[in-house]
Amino acid sequence: MASLYTHYDRNIRKTWFLMTAFLVLVIAFGWVLSLYFETPILLYVAVIFAILTNVFSYWYSDKIVIKMTGAKELPNEGEYQNVHNIVENLSITAGLPKPRLYIIGDPAPNAFATGRDPKHAAVAVTTGLLQILDRTELEGVIAHELSHVGNRDILISTIAVV
Repeated sequence: MASLYTHYDRNIRKTWFLMTAFLVLVIAFGWVLSLYFETPILLYVAVIFAILTNVFSYWYSDKIVIKMTGAKELPNEGEYQNVHNIVENLSITAGLPKPRLYIIGDPAPNAFATGRDPKHAAVAVTTGLLQILDRTELEGVIAHELSHVGNRDILISTIAVV
C-alpha cells in the first residue's frame, strides 16, 4: 500500500550508497595518484578528504544549501504569518515536525526543501511564489515540499549537490 513515506527506506539506502560510492571513488583516485607520484601521503590526504566531505555534507547539508541560495529566515509574524500557519497545519497533518522556513528575494516562483531528516529540514520559498499564488495553491506547493521531507528525498539531492 502506497503512502506518503513509500520511498523512505529506498531513499535512505540510496543516500548511503551515494556517500559510499563517493568515498570509494575519492580514495581510489588518491591511491592511483599516490602510486603514480610514488607519494603515499596522497592516499592519506584522499582518505581524510573523503571522510570529512561525507561527514560535513551529511551534517551541514541544509545550512550549505540555504547559504548558497542567499535565503533569509522567514519572520514568524507580520506579513508572513500565513505561510507559517500553512506550514504548521500541513506538518501536523503529515505527522512531521515543522521545518524552518526561509525566503529568497527572487521574482521567479520557486520553492525547495533541504535537510538531512525531518527534524533538521528547511523549506524555502521565493518572494515571487508568495506574490503570485493564492492560499490554496501555496498549500499545494508546500505540501509537495513536505512530501520530499517525509520521503527523505531532500537528503539524497542535497548530498548529491554537496
